Amino acid sequence: MTWLRAFGEVVRSGLTIEETRLEPLLALRTAAGVAIVIGPTLWLVSPAYAASAALGAYSAGGATFQRTWRPRKVIALGAGAGLALSTFVGYLAAGRLLTFLPLLAVWAFAAGMAWAVGSTAGIVAATTVGSMLVTVTLPTSVGRALEHAGVIALGGVTQAVLILLFPIRRWGAHRDALADALAAVADYARRLRHDPTAPFDPEPLMTARDAAAVTPSQARTRPPVLHGPRGLAERIRPVVAALADPDVGAPAEGPGRDRARELLDAAADVLDAAARSIRRGTPAEVRPGSMDVLRVDEEHEALEGPARQAAERLVELLGEALEIAGSGGARGRTPTPPGPAGAQFLVRPTMLRLVPVVVRAVRRELRRDSPVFRHAVRLAAVATLGYLIASRLPLGHGYWAPIASVMVMRPDFHRTYARAVARLAGTLAGVALATVMVRALGPDAHVFGALAVVSAGLSYTLNRTGYAYSQCFTAAYVVFLLGMGGQAWEQTVPERVVLTLLGGALAMLAYVVFPAWETPRLSGRLADWLAANGRYAAAVLRNYAEPTREHHADMRRALLESREARAAWQEAYDRARQEPVRPRGLTSREAQEAQEALKGFGRAAMLMESHVPRADSRVVPEAERFAEALEADTAQAAVDVREHRNPDWGRMEEALHAWEGAAGDRSPVVRREAELQKQALEDLATAVSRTPLERDVGSAREEQRVRAAAAAEGDGSGAAHRSG
Repeated sequence: MTWLRAFGEVVRSGLTIEETRLEPLLALRTAAGVAIVIGPTLWLVSPAYAASAALGAYSAGGATFQRTWRPRKVIALGAGAGLALSTFVGYLAAGRLLTFLPLLAVWAFAAGMAWAVGSTAGIVAATTVGSMLVTVTLPTSVGRALEHAGVIALGGVTQAVLILLFPIRRWGAHRDALADALAAVADYARRLRHDPTAPFDPEPLMTARDAAAVTPSQARTRPPVLHGPRGLAERIRPVVAALADPDVGAPAEGPGRDRARELLDAAADVLDAAARSIRRGTPAEVRPGSMDVLRVDEEHEALEGPARQAAERLVELLGEALEIAGSGGARGRTPTPPGPAGAQFLVRPTMLRLVPVVVRAVRRELRRDSPVFRHAVRLAAVATLGYLIASRLPLGHGYWAPIASVMVMRPDFHRTYARAVARLAGTLAGVALATVMVRALGPDAHVFGALAVVSAGLSYTLNRTGYAYSQCFTAAYVVFLLGMGGQAWEQTVPERVVLTLLGGALAMLAYVVFPAWETPRLSGRLADWLAANGRYAAAVLRNYAEPTREHHADMRRALLESREARAAWQEAYDRARQEPVRPRGLTSREAQEAQEALKGFGRAAMLMESHVPRADSRVVPEAERFAEALEADTAQAAVDVREHRNPDWGRMEEALHAWEGAAGDRSPVVRREAELQKQALEDLATAVSRTPLERDVGSAREEQRVRAAAAAEGDGSGAAHRSG
């Protein structure tokens, strides 16, 4: 992608309105927290203290809107404490550039490294850098600085207390994650009716698993309905895929295919009903027609063999889903797991036990090629340089430039540039709106305080519809806040616009000077995904050779690793497609074809998982040899892909040939699924294999193709003219 097209995508993305469900009650509660600290502080103390209180309450409230599975009140308290600490520490070093700039650089670097823990930690840490930059406006005494830090922390405490007193949709995010997982499987079942090889994105299942991890205290209060349905969705997914697949399930045409479509449609209805029940916490009903379809007739059933086994298994699993759909999560109606001694749940560390986890995560990212480390370096450099440049300009409030940089910068190119464009557009609109109102109303601290609360509420309401639209009211909020403190709009408005433009430009320039492109890493991500998929497929095969509890646990562990590797590849691939970088290693076409081949390989392993035998079933000894060959070949192929060599599947071919020639083959379906795996790997080899000459000119051809496509978009006749 050229820089011109990349910038066009950036502008489009930054100004896009995201279709999402608004949460006005949450916004109202958070805005009330801002009002509670502004009003009394403005009345009893002074506008300066009211501004500090508003800073803490607004930032702590904004932190609670981030995607996280921890209690919101804990996030609010943590954000308030971090803001107070950064404010006080910043004051101790403020006044002299010799002491403040090194502190700012170290703090910004640490905030950048917080992305190693997750996006929520990174965003909250960035707000503490902004709080530190504002300390230059504080009174000049340690005691007064402590008072301001305490008032800022009070804002976070206020938000936490409101969350405790007025809970809105308790466990709502967890319910949504689980309901989305069931709804995703329902949508998958419907798509399989028309496309038996339809792809499935496991992201909803991964999100539901992440949401299911709770602390011991959360496990004691978690609603019973959130305990088991995630595993149900995990088990239904391979069964519906096996039922729909014409190679190992229902026939491609005829009564068997019609029966499979009926079962898939009924499964989708049941799963949707369960999803609605969990999301709303109310009982849900399933259409009577779907219930009739789920009755398997022993004498007149159209499905036979493996397809009938899959249908019976699906009906059994949907019976469990019907219990969930009928209960609505009412306490006492949904089976509750054993007590704490025997409870099995995914453990999430408490805040204190999270410290060593954070240390390990940060240590893993302390390397030059890490995107998180490079982001931390950029953040430290830009915050320091922006503050230094702004302090030399004949403008007040120079901290606005580094704050703009810090708040828009992200570890990847596209989001950094999109947020920079969105922040500038939102700031221009917000300050224009606030300026008109300030001029019309005149100087009145109480009126400005009320307008600041209203702006904060609108900013929270639009928080998930797009950064530009939320930033519009954030900019208005800041203008009203400064007006409350006695700053004239003639001074604040032009300064904020110019310094926001400067901060955004520095953030964008930093990524050009010290980037962290994903394009060169695609080969490594693909190799990791291939190796993880190989381990998963081998673990499934070993369950056929020896169906034991240990092998089943290995299969589950390998499946989760495969999903993580796929998610890492998908994230890198999506970022690489938006980067203005010449392809290296893998061209975009090769990457897309390799991705489809690996999806097919994973799907073949999933189909095999749906027929995994029970402990008392007969074993398939040939599967062990094929598993060893498959794991060895995929591990070597991962090395070959990483080093740009052509992969080879010699061991697998020998093992499959021996399997086909084995006397008394009792597992034709399993062998057919193994053949599907080998075919998918051959497609992968075709996608990534190139001759030496192709390796030399592949990147150049890809660049020419991208330029031709860009020209064709601008002028439909351009491509034809060049080819003529």
